[in-house]
Amino acid sequence: MITVSDKAKEKVEKLMHDASLTDAFRLRASVAGGGCSGLSYQLDFDDEVRPMDQEFEDKGVRVVVDMKSFLYLAGTELDFSDGLNGKGFYFNNPNASRTCGCGESFSV
Repeated sequence: MITVSDKAKEKVEKLMHDASLTDAFRLRASVAGGGCSGLSYQLDFDDEVRPMDQEFEDKGVRVVVDMKSFLYLAGTELDFSDGLNGKGFYFNNPNASRTCGCGESFSV
């Protein structure tokens, strides 16, 4: 499962509202090759659930993940920070053995 912090929930809801997205849209989390640690996180809104997608709901936020990415993201918490040290979404990923300084990429 992928969980969502309270701050991430607030930000996702605001982004969806600002973009006038309907309830048909979900947050799509995925992993792609690249970044300074080998794998990078990706977030987007998507109104399509594909046959092999895993779908989760936490705090009212629906998250979809393709099966390949789920192998890397299982047990991850999506968080959001608006502090002085960086603003944006962060993945608290227990599967990552190493992350880069900016938190946007990782390795297992």
